[in-house]
Amino acid sequence: MNAGPSGFHNAPITKGVVLLCGVASVLVGTTRGGIRACALSYYAILRKLQLWRLVTSTLVFSSTPELIFGIYLVYFFRVFERQVGSNKYAVFVLFSTALTTILELVVLTALRDPTSSGLTLSPGPYGLIFASFVPFFFDIPISTRFRVFGARFSDKSFIYLAGIQLLLSSWRRSIIPSICGILAGFAYRSNIFGVRRIKVPEFLTSLSARIFTPIISGGPVNQPRTNAAREAIAVSRGRQFEDRFVATAPPLAPVLPPSEESVATLVAMGFDRNMALQALARARNDVTIATNLLLESQSQ
Repeated sequence: MNAGPSGFHNAPITKGVVLLCGVASVLVGTTRGGIRACALSYYAILRKLQLWRLVTSTLVFSSTPELIFGIYLVYFFRVFERQVGSNKYAVFVLFSTALTTILELVVLTALRDPTSSGLTLSPGPYGLIFASFVPFFFDIPISTRFRVFGARFSDKSFIYLAGIQLLLSSWRRSIIPSICGILAGFAYRSNIFGVRRIKVPEFLTSLSARIFTPIISGGPVNQPRTNAAREAIAVSRGRQFEDRFVATAPPLAPVLPPSEESVATLVAMGFDRNMALQALARARNDVTIATNLLLESQSQ
């Protein structure tokens, strides 16, 4: 299993998050006491009113292992930005981060410690990362299964192991924001307040692509398009997708027709039914390979 085409193509929001978190973590990590000055605590927020920590606590990782695993997971979950589009994914990032921060403040208040040496939560984009595990669990199918010393694993196990490593990296300090992030992910999936229908203005995501593309090359910048232009491009891509399958497909042995469950899985991800049928036929009914084929077709 993979997250589709390599790089940050069609994922400007993910690119921005990776850059901001990476640069901020390195810069703050080189200053004495910088990490602790960015973290959330009851004393700092509710007693000292250091409200700037509400922002810094979502950007800076507190250690190198957390930075490595955290950045890897943010990068991997770019597949969701490609599925729903940058406009909706930006709302997911903002919603999960904001709700996680609110839940963290609720927990800190419940565990009230008015001293400066009290409980301090691990900083970093825990809200975004662990909220992403919710659609990862429900919407990404398992492609392969295997055994190691009698224990059963799947191709998704490696992502879960990276998440467990991040969750347990600082014990209670990291477990609390991780659980808050998972709750934020369920809230988004439940479409609370109709949040899943909200989109940020397209010019903002286009601006993000223009800012970060020169720093890390990740494919052409998505320009704003009218509805008519989108429809024309969608039709064109559908024809190109079909023509490419016909032209490049090698002779294959007859296979069973795709199951309705597999087709429904791809349609639920937002793909056209006819294109889903073609992709499954090309992938010999492997849902993961078909998903990657469809994502690659959309990115071209």
